[in-house]
Amino acid sequence: MSVQQWVLIAKSSGELQSELLRGLLEAQGIPVRLVFEGAGRAYGIMVGPLGEVEIMVPESNAQDARNVLARYEAGEFEDPDGEDC
Repeated sequence: MSVQQWVLIAKSSGELQSELLRGLLEAQGIPVRLVFEGAGRAYGIMVGPLGEVEIMVPESNAQDARNVLARYEAGEFEDPDGEDC
């Protein structure tokens, strides 16, 4: 049985942004793990280094995940009509 390796593909500031990115990646079929800074989470700090969240995906999905994030940053997932969903 082989062990799946998880790799860091991005870091985000705070839980809200990381959960948004997790949802985006999972909607594209990419498994995601979020790694929170322990002290920041314990004390409820969501800014600065203690609020940083690492976004990890299986190594086999890393390139696809990077491509999805690049498309997101380029605005490809925005509603073209500008309406709220």
